[in-house]
Amino acid sequence: MAKTYSIAIDGPAGAGKSTIARRLAKDLGYYYVDTGAIYRTVAYFMDLLGVSPKDLDGVNRYIDELTIGIEYDEDGVQHMIMNGMDVTQDIRNQDISQKASLVSAHAVVRDVLLDMQRDVAKTHNVIMDGRDIGTVVLPKADVKIFLTASVDVRAKRRTDELIAKGQKAELSQIKKEIELRDYQDTHRPIAPLKMARDSVKVDTSDMDIETVVQTIKQIVGKKIPV
Repeated sequence: MAKTYSIAIDGPAGAGKSTIARRLAKDLGYYYVDTGAIYRTVAYFMDLLGVSPKDLDGVNRYIDELTIGIEYDEDGVQHMIMNGMDVTQDIRNQDISQKASLVSAHAVVRDVLLDMQRDVAKTHNVIMDGRDIGTVVLPKADVKIFLTASVDVRAKRRTDELIAKGQKAELSQIKKEIELRDYQDTHRPIAPLKMARDSVKVDTSDMDIETVVQTIKQIVGKKIPV
């Protein structure tokens, strides 16, 4: 089997991980795996059942009834399939985002999804983004990036993104939600958000998308044939 390469991009909410990872995957011809969307799908499933993301017994009870699939359209866009239904758009709101942060703290959820994520990397060149890719999911990734930005910048980006999609968004409220998400992600007992020792930190606060992409390409080019 030919060698596959993996690029791990970790960082806090709103740092631009998905946007940058998707662009890099397209430019490099890699599979893009949005792990946050996978956890959002779990949160959405539990939400439909009325199970609180903090309810470990409830999550344990229903997790085996959930089947998650990942499909890619002709443009390389990842679609999340929940028990046969495409829920890609349904999982994209702040409420599900917060619940995904809570549900991802349960060991049973992470255990169920860990092999699924690693299997993709065994058979394809991948760019995978999330909170614990370089530390837990792909600890031997060829390249590890820790993508970050100030809270104010991340809040502004997320607010603009939601408004562009026709959703209501208040900057002050989005900032509070991001700060809460940061706290949840960095303080959870299982696989907390932290920068791997061999990661390269890229602060995007004062960068546009093109600058970030070119910066990471230079980092990747030093370790992987591109």
